[in-house]
Amino acid sequence: MSNKQIKPTLFGYGLTTKAIAKKLGGGCTFFDDNVKEAYTDETGNHILPSHLFDPEVSELEVTTPSLKPNHPLIKSAKNLLSEYDYFDKEMPFSIWISGTNGKTTTTQMLTHLLEKRGALSGGNIGTPLADLDTDAPIWVLESSSFALHHTRTASPDIYLLLPITPDHLDWHETPEQYEADKLRPLLTMKEGELALVPKGLNLPTTHAYVVEYDSNEFVAEYFKLDISQLRFKAAFLQDALLALAVTKVLFDEADYALMNTFTLDAHRQEELHDAKGRLWVNDSKATNLDATIQAVKGYADKHIHLILGGDDKGVDLTPLFESMKPLNLTLYTIGANSDKLLTLAKAYHINAIESQTIQNAIKQINEVHNQESVALLSPAAASFDQFKSYKHRGETFMKLVKNLKK
Repeated sequence: MSNKQIKPTLFGYGLTTKAIAKKLGGGCTFFDDNVKEAYTDETGNHILPSHLFDPEVSELEVTTPSLKPNHPLIKSAKNLLSEYDYFDKEMPFSIWISGTNGKTTTTQMLTHLLEKRGALSGGNIGTPLADLDTDAPIWVLESSSFALHHTRTASPDIYLLLPITPDHLDWHETPEQYEADKLRPLLTMKEGELALVPKGLNLPTTHAYVVEYDSNEFVAEYFKLDISQLRFKAAFLQDALLALAVTKVLFDEADYALMNTFTLDAHRQEELHDAKGRLWVNDSKATNLDATIQAVKGYADKHIHLILGGDDKGVDLTPLFESMKPLNLTLYTIGANSDKLLTLAKAYHINAIESQTIQNAIKQINEVHNQESVALLSPAAASFDQFKSYKHRGETFMKLVKNLKK
Protein backbone atom coordinates (compact mmCIF):
# COMPACT_ATOMS: atom_id res chain seq x y z
CA MET A 1 0.00 0.00 0.00
CA SER A 2 1.22 3.50 -0.70
CA ASN A 3 2.45 5.12 2.51
CA LYS A 4 2.07 1.74 4.26
CA GLN A 5 4.40 2.67 7.06
CA ILE A 6 2.25 5.68 8.08
CA LYS A 7 -1.25 5.30 9.51
CA PRO A 8 -3.15 8.12 7.89
CA THR A 9 -5.27 10.70 9.67
CA LEU A 10 -8.80 10.10 8.38
CA PHE A 11 -11.29 12.89 7.67
CA GLY A 12 -14.94 11.92 8.21
CA TYR A 13 -16.07 8.77 10.03
CA GLY A 14 -17.78 7.25 6.98
CA LEU A 15 -17.87 4.19 4.71
CA THR A 16 -14.66 5.01 2.81
CA THR A 17 -12.48 5.94 5.76
CA LYS A 18 -13.77 3.18 8.07
CA ALA A 19 -12.84 0.60 5.39
CA ILE A 20 -9.29 2.02 5.25
CA ALA A 21 -8.98 1.84 9.05
CA LYS A 22 -10.27 -1.75 9.02
CA LYS A 23 -7.74 -2.73 6.35
CA LEU A 24 -4.98 -1.24 8.54
CA GLY A 25 -6.16 -3.21 11.58
CA GLY A 26 -7.68 -0.24 13.41
CA GLY A 27 -5.84 2.19 15.65
CA CYS A 28 -6.36 5.12 13.27
CA THR A 29 -7.31 8.70 14.15
CA PHE A 30 -10.48 10.19 12.67
CA PHE A 31 -11.77 13.75 12.71
CA ASP A 32 -15.50 14.15 12.20
CA ASP A 33 -17.89 17.14 12.28
CA ASN A 34 -20.62 15.12 14.04
CA VAL A 35 -18.46 14.25 17.03
CA LYS A 36 -18.73 16.52 20.07
CA GLU A 37 -16.45 14.56 22.43
CA ALA A 38 -13.53 12.27 21.60
CA TYR A 39 -14.08 8.52 21.93
CA THR A 40 -12.52 5.22 20.88
CA ASP A 41 -14.49 2.68 18.80
CA GLU A 42 -14.45 -1.12 19.10
CA THR A 43 -11.37 -1.51 16.84
CA GLY A 44 -9.24 1.01 18.70
CA ASN A 45 -9.79 3.95 16.35
CA HIS A 46 -9.78 7.39 17.95
CA ILE A 47 -12.63 9.62 16.76
CA LEU A 48 -12.24 13.30 17.57
CA PRO A 49 -14.12 16.53 16.81
CA SER A 50 -12.90 18.20 13.58
CA HIS A 51 -11.72 21.37 15.33
CA LEU A 52 -9.02 19.42 17.20
CA PHE A 53 -7.10 18.53 14.01
CA ASP A 54 -3.52 19.83 14.07
CA PRO A 55 -1.88 19.79 10.61
CA GLU A 56 1.58 20.10 12.19
CA VAL A 57 1.42 16.64 13.78
CA SER A 58 -0.18 14.77 10.85
CA GLU A 59 2.07 13.23 8.21
CA LEU A 60 -0.71 12.03 5.91
CA GLU A 61 -4.44 12.68 5.56
CA VAL A 62 -7.09 10.76 3.60
CA THR A 63 -10.53 12.32 3.21
CA THR A 64 -13.99 10.93 2.74
CA PRO A 65 -15.09 12.21 -0.73
CA SER A 66 -18.02 14.31 0.50
CA LEU A 67 -16.03 16.96 2.40
CA LYS A 68 -16.30 20.22 0.47
CA PRO A 69 -13.18 21.99 -0.88
CA ASN A 70 -13.75 24.88 1.56
CA HIS A 71 -14.07 22.61 4.62
CA PRO A 72 -11.61 23.66 7.38
CA LEU A 73 -10.09 20.14 7.46
CA ILE A 74 -9.44 20.16 3.71
CA LYS A 75 -8.05 23.70 3.76
CA SER A 76 -5.68 23.06 6.66
CA ALA A 77 -4.40 19.62 5.56
CA LYS A 78 -0.82 19.61 4.26
CA ASN A 79 -0.53 16.02 2.98
CA LEU A 80 -4.02 15.32 1.67
CA LEU A 81 -4.86 12.27 -0.44
CA SER A 82 -8.13 11.00 -1.85
CA GLU A 83 -9.08 7.34 -1.45
CA TYR A 84 -7.96 6.90 -5.09
CA ASP A 85 -4.55 8.49 -4.41
CA TYR A 86 -4.06 6.35 -1.31
CA PHE A 87 -4.49 3.12 -3.32
CA ASP A 88 -2.74 4.45 -6.44
CA LYS A 89 0.35 2.22 -6.19
CA GLU A 90 -1.53 -1.04 -5.72
CA MET A 91 -4.52 -0.31 -7.92
CA PRO A 92 -4.69 -2.89 -10.76
CA PHE A 93 -5.74 -1.98 -14.32
CA SER A 94 -8.58 0.45 -13.66
CA ILE A 95 -11.50 1.85 -15.62
CA TRP A 96 -13.10 4.91 -14.05
CA ILE A 97 -16.65 5.87 -14.98
CA SER A 98 -18.22 9.23 -14.22
CA GLY A 99 -21.01 11.51 -15.46
CA THR A 100 -24.13 13.24 -14.16
CA ASN A 101 -26.52 10.35 -14.88
CA GLY A 102 -25.99 6.70 -15.76
CA LYS A 103 -22.61 6.12 -14.16
CA THR A 104 -23.98 3.42 -11.83
CA THR A 105 -25.73 1.60 -14.69
CA THR A 106 -22.66 1.81 -16.97
CA THR A 107 -20.41 0.57 -14.15
CA GLN A 108 -22.77 -2.36 -13.54
CA MET A 109 -23.03 -3.12 -17.28
CA LEU A 110 -19.27 -3.09 -17.82
CA THR A 111 -18.67 -5.25 -14.73
CA HIS A 112 -21.35 -7.64 -16.06
CA LEU A 113 -19.39 -7.91 -19.35
CA LEU A 114 -15.99 -8.27 -17.66
CA GLU A 115 -16.97 -10.53 -14.74
CA LYS A 116 -15.68 -13.62 -16.56
CA ARG A 117 -12.29 -11.88 -16.70
CA GLY A 118 -12.26 -11.31 -12.94
CA ALA A 119 -13.29 -7.63 -12.89
CA LEU A 120 -14.59 -6.10 -9.65
CA SER A 121 -16.59 -2.90 -9.25
CA GLY A 122 -16.30 -0.34 -6.49
CA GLY A 123 -16.06 3.33 -5.60
CA ASN A 124 -19.23 5.39 -5.54
CA ILE A 125 -21.28 2.26 -6.37
CA GLY A 126 -21.01 1.23 -2.70
CA THR A 127 -17.82 -0.80 -2.24
CA PRO A 128 -14.89 1.25 -0.90
CA LEU A 129 -11.53 0.70 -2.60
CA ALA A 130 -10.14 -0.70 0.68
CA ASP A 131 -12.61 -3.60 0.37
CA LEU A 132 -11.57 -4.51 -3.20
CA ASP A 133 -9.07 -7.31 -3.91
CA THR A 134 -5.85 -5.74 -5.23
CA ASP A 135 -5.02 -9.06 -6.94
CA ALA A 136 -8.08 -8.77 -9.19
CA PRO A 137 -7.04 -8.01 -12.80
CA ILE A 138 -9.47 -5.11 -13.34
CA TRP A 139 -11.23 -2.57 -11.14
CA VAL A 140 -14.28 -0.79 -12.58
CA LEU A 141 -14.76 2.29 -10.43
CA GLU A 142 -17.82 4.51 -10.38
CA SER A 143 -16.22 7.87 -9.70
CA SER A 144 -18.10 10.81 -8.21
CA SER A 145 -17.12 14.40 -8.93
CA PHE A 146 -16.33 14.72 -5.19
CA ALA A 147 -13.77 11.89 -5.30
CA LEU A 148 -12.27 13.23 -8.53
CA HIS A 149 -11.92 16.74 -7.10
CA HIS A 150 -9.71 15.50 -4.25
CA THR A 151 -7.63 13.19 -6.49
CA ARG A 152 -4.24 14.56 -7.56
CA THR A 153 -1.92 11.65 -8.43
CA ALA A 154 -3.96 8.52 -9.26
CA SER A 155 -5.36 8.09 -12.75
CA PRO A 156 -7.30 5.46 -14.70
CA ASP A 157 -6.07 3.28 -17.56
CA ILE A 158 -9.39 4.02 -19.29
CA TYR A 159 -11.66 6.94 -18.40
CA LEU A 160 -15.28 6.87 -19.46
CA LEU A 161 -17.20 10.11 -18.96
CA LEU A 162 -20.94 10.10 -19.60
CA PRO A 163 -22.76 13.31 -20.56
CA ILE A 164 -22.75 15.95 -17.84
CA THR A 165 -25.19 18.67 -16.87
CA PRO A 166 -24.52 21.07 -13.97
CA ASP A 167 -25.04 19.25 -10.67
CA HIS A 168 -23.94 19.50 -7.01
CA LEU A 169 -23.37 23.24 -7.46
CA ASP A 170 -23.64 23.75 -3.70
CA TRP A 171 -20.43 21.69 -3.58
CA HIS A 172 -18.55 22.70 -6.73
CA GLU A 173 -19.89 26.29 -6.71
CA THR A 174 -19.85 26.81 -10.51
CA PRO A 175 -20.74 24.67 -13.57
CA GLU A 176 -17.18 25.33 -14.82
CA GLN A 177 -15.64 23.86 -11.66
CA TYR A 178 -17.99 20.85 -11.83
CA GLU A 179 -16.89 20.24 -15.45
CA ALA A 180 -13.20 20.70 -14.53
CA ASP A 181 -13.52 18.12 -11.73
CA LYS A 182 -15.20 15.65 -14.09
CA LEU A 183 -12.25 16.11 -16.51
CA ARG A 184 -9.57 16.00 -13.79
CA PRO A 185 -8.42 12.41 -14.59
CA LEU A 186 -7.15 13.65 -17.97
CA LEU A 187 -4.49 15.72 -16.18
CA THR A 188 -2.64 12.62 -14.95
CA MET A 189 -3.38 10.10 -17.71
CA LYS A 190 -0.49 8.84 -19.82
CA GLU A 191 0.13 8.35 -23.51
CA GLY A 192 -1.80 5.41 -24.94
CA GLU A 193 -4.51 5.54 -22.26
CA LEU A 194 -8.05 6.09 -23.55
CA ALA A 195 -10.46 8.81 -22.43
CA LEU A 196 -13.95 8.64 -23.94
CA VAL A 197 -15.72 11.95 -23.25
CA PRO A 198 -18.74 13.91 -24.52
CA LYS A 199 -18.02 16.41 -27.27
CA GLY A 200 -17.96 20.12 -26.50
CA LEU A 201 -16.29 20.15 -23.08
CA ASN A 202 -13.40 22.41 -22.12
CA LEU A 203 -10.68 19.73 -22.25
CA PRO A 204 -7.44 20.28 -20.33
CA THR A 205 -4.06 19.48 -21.89
CA THR A 206 -3.62 15.72 -21.64
CA HIS A 207 -1.36 12.88 -22.79
CA ALA A 208 -4.37 10.54 -23.02
CA TYR A 209 -5.85 9.45 -26.34
CA VAL A 210 -9.18 11.32 -26.24
CA VAL A 211 -12.23 10.26 -28.24
CA GLU A 212 -15.06 12.82 -28.13
CA TYR A 213 -18.53 11.43 -28.88
CA ASP A 214 -21.77 13.28 -29.56
CA SER A 215 -24.27 10.49 -30.30
CA ASN A 216 -24.95 6.76 -30.05
CA GLU A 217 -24.42 6.55 -33.80
CA PHE A 218 -20.92 8.01 -33.46
CA VAL A 219 -19.97 5.53 -30.69
CA ALA A 220 -21.36 2.61 -32.75
CA GLU A 221 -19.52 3.66 -35.89
CA TYR A 222 -16.22 4.51 -34.18
CA PHE A 223 -16.02 1.23 -32.23
CA LYS A 224 -17.74 -0.85 -34.95
CA LEU A 225 -20.76 -1.81 -32.84
CA ASP A 226 -24.23 -2.84 -34.05
CA ILE A 227 -26.98 -0.84 -32.29
CA SER A 228 -29.73 -3.08 -33.72
CA GLN A 229 -28.48 -6.00 -31.61
CA LEU A 230 -29.15 -4.22 -28.30
CA ARG A 231 -32.52 -4.30 -26.49
CA PHE A 232 -32.01 -1.07 -24.49
CA LYS A 233 -33.58 2.33 -25.14
CA ALA A 234 -32.64 6.00 -24.62
CA ALA A 235 -29.97 6.64 -21.97
CA PHE A 236 -29.58 2.92 -21.25
CA LEU A 237 -28.73 2.28 -24.90
CA GLN A 238 -25.90 4.79 -24.58
CA ASP A 239 -24.70 3.16 -21.35
CA ALA A 240 -24.65 -0.25 -23.08
CA LEU A 241 -22.79 1.08 -26.12
CA LEU A 242 -20.13 2.78 -23.98
CA ALA A 243 -19.64 -0.40 -21.92
CA LEU A 244 -19.28 -2.44 -25.13
CA ALA A 245 -16.85 0.16 -26.53
CA VAL A 246 -14.52 -0.60 -23.61
CA THR A 247 -14.63 -4.39 -24.17
CA LYS A 248 -14.00 -3.75 -27.87
CA VAL A 249 -10.90 -1.69 -27.07
CA LEU A 250 -9.55 -4.14 -24.49
CA PHE A 251 -10.41 -7.52 -26.00
CA ASP A 252 -11.81 -6.79 -29.49
CA GLU A 253 -15.06 -8.26 -28.21
CA ALA A 254 -18.71 -7.13 -28.28
CA ASP A 255 -20.90 -9.71 -26.60
CA TYR A 256 -24.41 -8.44 -27.41
CA ALA A 257 -26.12 -11.56 -26.04
CA LEU A 258 -24.40 -11.16 -22.66
CA MET A 259 -25.15 -7.41 -22.64
CA ASN A 260 -28.83 -8.11 -23.28
CA THR A 261 -29.01 -10.37 -20.19
CA PHE A 262 -28.16 -7.37 -17.98
CA THR A 263 -31.06 -6.40 -15.68
CA LEU A 264 -31.57 -2.73 -14.87
CA ASP A 265 -32.00 -1.70 -11.24
CA ALA A 266 -35.57 -1.47 -9.95
CA HIS A 267 -37.27 1.92 -10.48
CA ARG A 268 -35.20 2.66 -13.62
CA GLN A 269 -37.56 2.62 -16.61
CA GLU A 270 -39.10 -0.56 -15.23
CA GLU A 271 -41.84 -1.62 -17.64
CA LEU A 272 -45.02 -3.42 -16.62
CA HIS A 273 -48.32 -4.12 -18.34
CA ASP A 274 -51.63 -3.79 -16.51
CA ALA A 275 -54.60 -6.20 -16.65
CA LYS A 276 -55.67 -4.62 -19.96
CA GLY A 277 -52.18 -5.04 -21.47
CA ARG A 278 -51.37 -1.30 -21.38
CA LEU A 279 -47.78 -0.16 -20.79
CA TRP A 280 -46.82 1.60 -17.55
CA VAL A 281 -43.21 2.60 -16.78
CA ASN A 282 -41.77 3.09 -13.29
CA ASP A 283 -38.84 5.51 -13.59
CA SER A 284 -39.05 6.78 -10.01
CA LYS A 285 -35.24 6.87 -9.78
CA ALA A 286 -35.31 9.79 -12.26
CA THR A 287 -34.80 12.38 -9.51
CA ASN A 288 -33.23 15.01 -11.74
CA LEU A 289 -34.18 16.67 -14.97
CA ASP A 290 -31.62 15.02 -17.26
CA ALA A 291 -32.82 11.53 -16.30
CA THR A 292 -36.41 12.50 -17.17
CA ILE A 293 -35.37 14.09 -20.49
CA GLN A 294 -33.73 10.76 -21.44
CA ALA A 295 -36.78 8.75 -20.35
CA VAL A 296 -39.19 10.92 -22.34
CA LYS A 297 -36.95 10.62 -25.44
CA GLY A 298 -37.08 6.84 -25.11
CA TYR A 299 -40.88 6.81 -25.57
CA ALA A 300 -41.13 9.66 -28.08
CA ASP A 301 -42.89 7.41 -30.63
CA LYS A 302 -46.00 7.08 -28.38
CA HIS A 303 -48.47 9.40 -26.68
CA ILE A 304 -46.91 9.88 -23.24
CA HIS A 305 -48.93 10.29 -20.04
CA LEU A 306 -46.14 11.72 -17.87
CA ILE A 307 -46.35 11.90 -14.07
CA LEU A 308 -44.00 14.68 -13.01
CA GLY A 309 -43.19 16.51 -9.79
CA GLY A 310 -41.87 16.52 -6.24
CA ASP A 311 -39.05 18.45 -4.61
CA ASP A 312 -36.93 19.80 -7.49
CA LYS A 313 -34.55 21.76 -5.18
CA GLY A 314 -35.13 24.94 -7.15
CA VAL A 315 -33.52 23.71 -10.37
CA ASP A 316 -34.34 25.39 -13.72
CA LEU A 317 -36.78 23.02 -15.46
CA THR A 318 -36.99 24.84 -18.80
CA PRO A 319 -34.68 22.35 -20.64
CA LEU A 320 -37.15 19.58 -19.75
CA PHE A 321 -40.10 21.58 -21.10
CA GLU A 322 -38.10 22.40 -24.26
CA SER A 323 -37.59 18.66 -24.85
CA MET A 324 -41.31 17.90 -24.19
CA LYS A 325 -42.66 20.67 -26.42
CA PRO A 326 -42.55 18.76 -29.77
CA LEU A 327 -43.91 15.52 -28.27
CA ASN A 328 -47.39 14.05 -28.10
CA LEU A 329 -47.66 14.31 -24.31
CA THR A 330 -50.00 14.97 -21.40
CA LEU A 331 -48.58 16.05 -18.06
CA TYR A 332 -49.94 15.00 -14.65
CA THR A 333 -48.40 17.10 -11.87
CA ILE A 334 -47.82 15.83 -8.33
CA GLY A 335 -45.90 17.06 -5.32
CA ALA A 336 -44.41 20.28 -4.00
CA ASN A 337 -43.52 21.92 -7.33
CA SER A 338 -46.93 21.40 -8.95
CA ASP A 339 -47.68 25.14 -9.38
CA LYS A 340 -44.30 25.72 -11.00
CA LEU A 341 -44.90 22.81 -13.44
CA LEU A 342 -48.39 24.06 -14.35
CA THR A 343 -47.02 27.57 -15.06
CA LEU A 344 -44.29 26.15 -17.31
CA ALA A 345 -46.77 23.85 -19.08
CA LYS A 346 -48.96 26.86 -19.88
CA ALA A 347 -45.96 28.82 -21.22
CA TYR A 348 -44.92 25.88 -23.45
CA HIS A 349 -48.50 24.99 -24.52
CA ILE A 350 -48.28 21.52 -23.02
CA ASN A 351 -51.52 19.86 -21.93
CA ALA A 352 -51.30 19.54 -18.11
CA ILE A 353 -53.57 18.20 -15.38
CA GLU A 354 -53.07 19.02 -11.70
CA SER A 355 -53.15 15.59 -10.02
CA GLN A 356 -51.57 16.50 -6.66
CA THR A 357 -50.99 12.84 -5.74
CA ILE A 358 -49.78 9.72 -7.55
CA GLN A 359 -53.12 8.02 -6.71
CA ASN A 360 -55.07 10.77 -8.54
CA ALA A 361 -52.65 10.71 -11.50
CA ILE A 362 -53.07 6.95 -12.02
CA LYS A 363 -56.85 7.24 -11.73
CA GLN A 364 -56.90 10.05 -14.35
CA ILE A 365 -54.53 8.22 -16.72
CA ASN A 366 -56.51 4.97 -16.36
CA GLU A 367 -59.52 6.66 -17.97
CA VAL A 368 -57.65 7.64 -21.18
CA HIS A 369 -54.70 5.22 -21.48
CA ASN A 370 -54.73 2.71 -24.38
CA GLN A 371 -52.52 0.16 -26.19
CA GLU A 372 -50.80 2.88 -28.25
CA SER A 373 -49.88 5.17 -25.35
CA VAL A 374 -47.44 4.87 -22.44
CA ALA A 375 -47.91 5.96 -18.81
CA LEU A 376 -44.58 7.10 -17.45
CA LEU A 377 -43.64 8.00 -13.87
CA SER A 378 -40.43 10.01 -14.30
CA PRO A 379 -40.65 12.80 -11.72
CA ALA A 380 -37.45 14.86 -12.33
CA ALA A 381 -37.53 15.56 -8.59
CA ALA A 382 -36.75 14.08 -5.20
CA SER A 383 -39.59 12.29 -3.43
CA PHE A 384 -39.33 13.43 0.19
CA ASP A 385 -42.24 15.87 0.00
CA GLN A 386 -44.71 12.94 -0.29
CA PHE A 387 -42.72 9.71 0.13
CA LYS A 388 -39.97 8.14 2.25
CA SER A 389 -37.71 7.64 -0.80
CA TYR A 390 -37.74 7.24 -4.58
CA LYS A 391 -38.15 3.47 -3.91
CA HIS A 392 -41.28 4.09 -1.82
CA ARG A 393 -42.64 6.30 -4.64
CA GLY A 394 -41.89 3.63 -7.26
CA GLU A 395 -43.36 0.81 -5.16
CA THR A 396 -46.54 2.85 -4.59
CA PHE A 397 -46.85 3.41 -8.36
CA MET A 398 -46.34 -0.31 -9.15
CA LYS A 399 -48.85 -1.44 -6.51
CA LEU A 400 -51.54 0.97 -7.76
CA VAL A 401 -51.04 -0.13 -11.37
CA LYS A 402 -51.19 -3.84 -10.44
CA ASN A 403 -54.49 -3.21 -8.62
CA LEU A 404 -56.19 -1.68 -11.67
CA LYS A 405 -59.22 -3.68 -12.79
CA LYS A 406 -59.49 -5.28 -16.20
